[in-house]
Amino acid sequence: MTIRPILTGGAPILHQVAAPVQQFDDDLHALVGDLFDTMYHATGRGLAAPQIGVPLRVFVMDATWKGGDKAPLAVINPVIRTSEWPMLEGEEACLSIPGRTFRVARPMVIDLAWISPEGVEIEQRLRGSEARIACHEVDHLDGILVTRKGVEI
Repeated sequence: MTIRPILTGGAPILHQVAAPVQQFDDDLHALVGDLFDTMYHATGRGLAAPQIGVPLRVFVMDATWKGGDKAPLAVINPVIRTSEWPMLEGEEACLSIPGRTFRVARPMVIDLAWISPEGVEIEQRLRGSEARIACHEVDHLDGILVTRKGVEI
């Protein structure tokens, strides 16, 4: 796999809605591998395909690897089905907005539906940091940067 350059806030692709994945093939598996390699190399917890210049609805995340074992999750064509109150404010950084931190309110619990790289439909309840990371990455797929959702701290 390959570590790819991460685009920063001014890149037009970061402000566009990404297209749904249509082909579940070797190219998709290579993209997912590149996303993981790039995310871990950059010491992030999530990374969306548009951040490396690919306008597809794909993101990867790993909420636990910095404090324990890796738990990689590849998410294709995600949909947040439900989100529950209360919203919780928390600090977020973004690999596409280096050196800046934002306070953002996010739901503490979401139900996320997606397709695995193998084409399997999945729905799972995510809580806490997993919910926050998934919401942040879905925003990337919708062309929304954390600069629009949060207050810089």
